[in-house]
Amino acid sequence: MRTGPRKKKNFVFSRLNVLFFIVFALFSILILRLGFVQIVEGETHLKSLERTSNATARIDAPRGLMYDRFGYVVVDNELELSLTYTSQSQTRDTEEMLDVARKLEQLIEVDTSKITERDRKDYWLLQASREERLELVSLEERKEIDDPQEEYALELERITDEHLNSLTEEDERILAIFRQMNQGYALTPQRIKRDISEEEAHSIAEKLDELPGVDILRDSRRKYPYGNSLRSVFGNTGSIPREQLNNYLAKGYERSDIVGTSYLELQYEDVLRGQKAVVESMTTSSAGDMIEQTINEQLGSRGNDLVLAIDMEMQQYLDDIVERRISQNPGAFINEGSAYVVMMDPKTGDILAMTGYSTNQENDHIGVVNKAFEMGSSIKGASVLTGFQTGVASPGTVFYDRPIDLPGTPIKKSVRNYGAVSSQRALEVSSNVYMFEIAMRMAGYNYNSKCCWNSETIERAYNEARYYFSQFGLGTETGIDLPSEYTGVNGGVQQAGNLLDLMIGQFDTYTTMQLAQYISTIANDGYRMQPRLVTEIREPSADKDSRGAVVQQFEPRVLNRIDMTDAQIRDVQQGFRRVSTNGTASRFFANKTYTTATKTGTAQVRVAVGEGENRRFIDGNNQALVGYAPYDDPEVAFAIIVPYAKRDSAPGANADLARDIGAEMLDTYFELKERREGPTLADDPVLEDFEGNE
Repeated sequence: MRTGPRKKKNFVFSRLNVLFFIVFALFSILILRLGFVQIVEGETHLKSLERTSNATARIDAPRGLMYDRFGYVVVDNELELSLTYTSQSQTRDTEEMLDVARKLEQLIEVDTSKITERDRKDYWLLQASREERLELVSLEERKEIDDPQEEYALELERITDEHLNSLTEEDERILAIFRQMNQGYALTPQRIKRDISEEEAHSIAEKLDELPGVDILRDSRRKYPYGNSLRSVFGNTGSIPREQLNNYLAKGYERSDIVGTSYLELQYEDVLRGQKAVVESMTTSSAGDMIEQTINEQLGSRGNDLVLAIDMEMQQYLDDIVERRISQNPGAFINEGSAYVVMMDPKTGDILAMTGYSTNQENDHIGVVNKAFEMGSSIKGASVLTGFQTGVASPGTVFYDRPIDLPGTPIKKSVRNYGAVSSQRALEVSSNVYMFEIAMRMAGYNYNSKCCWNSETIERAYNEARYYFSQFGLGTETGIDLPSEYTGVNGGVQQAGNLLDLMIGQFDTYTTMQLAQYISTIANDGYRMQPRLVTEIREPSADKDSRGAVVQQFEPRVLNRIDMTDAQIRDVQQGFRRVSTNGTASRFFANKTYTTATKTGTAQVRVAVGEGENRRFIDGNNQALVGYAPYDDPEVAFAIIVPYAKRDSAPGANADLARDIGAEMLDTYFELKERREGPTLADDPVLEDFEGNE
């Protein structure tokens, strides 16, 4: 039987089947691949021909304005352009940043004044070659150091002045730009320069494609139409302080935002902050063409405005009066001349004007809340009322004014021996002994019988005196709407002699604002009002010459009513009136067309002068004056302090500075009630210096 040929045929057939199967498989793979390319990857390939990207830009809005009580804009905005840099990733590309800084140096003017020695050293190391760095720290030394930061610190330490002197002026300008760029946060615009000129803006715009991360931002800066008047009280704006960053971010701020950093700008940040404009845009690229269109735009708005209690016209007059009086008496002071004044409506707490001036720091208005002094006899109204409240005296009580000789204490007395004096007479002539009698009796001591006080009764008297003083605002926060205020120095509980000094204003220290609140409380029949700078919050108006609708109005706030009776308060008011008509201020206020109640004060102080071996102390005076007018219906109360003046007998001394300021100030106030012309705009309005993170 033959089987060979059949086997051959089967073998050939099998090979054909395999071949057909392979061909079928290849076609299947090809079809699947074509389907995958068309269906699955088709969109990707289409996007390679046409790309679309979306971007959201948030444009800063100007801050709210500040108006004075009569509608004059006292804090304005001036639009400007700012140059910004945005780091493109979390990891900084130092080489790219330096390259951008070099290019920008050719396009803008740069301020190099803020560059530090550490900045220069860091920059020198960035520019140094490997060989130069090895000259600072050898390879062998580096092998012994495990910490890279320690290694870098050693390099910095070994950079000499000779190394730094190799930096050119061009290097300094590049460094100034790089320094600002390096202070920014990743993916967040950092201002490199504010208020760039039109020429600079055009030059930068032409080269933006060569400057990755660089942009030009519409910005604004604070403008002060009336110059430096109240400049320090308005406060500053700047970058978010690093220690407060998380707090601001939680409120929805961005890292690059400008915020209020001090005083009114800080206190009312939530009000003054503007609503940013939001622009969402779509950019499409197709066949080499770029098409950009805005798909959504949300308009921004200026922040809400503040209406201040300040009378800017009176403020300007007050600034001039104080500066002129101090400047005209350069020889009347131990060191630099200075004065601080507050004018306040005693019924509402409105701060009508406040000024601070010194020959070394002209614009020191904020000194009325953060500088404290011994105020002398000006606080004797509180002393008398404390005596009334504690029961050691009453209206009409007579004490005998004569020298007081206590063991271990220098003899204490008034300017002269006044004999028998009542409470009103004591205020009129400024009797120290009357206040000493109150202090001694509060501590349980009778001078005539030489009995009987001890450490416990003396401490109790200190505490009682400060408790009642605080009801007037002395030695405690006044409540003024500023983010911080100084409460003065509490001398603690000392020996008995200091207790007597406390009652005549020569132990604890107080601020001018506290002194103004104290006299306002007496003028207001015992009601202590919270001082306020802001009276209203208003919506922004399209026309800044007209104010917007009221958002919030702050009503006058009574902080407390002092414990003393109406009759007791009236007795002190009458004593203050006698100061103006017959007493220590009569020469300045007795013959005015308006009526006043006043109290003078002279605190004896010792002022340090010189340094080192040449350091010595010179005896001087703090001149103080408080008062209010008109006497029967007070509408303005005031406090004045002229610290560290020479004693009356010294060459060049002028014992009348505080009273001269007070008389001219009140004359001006009442003249303005008859005729107003409005505040005078500054010839060159002040623009705010930008405060960045340093």
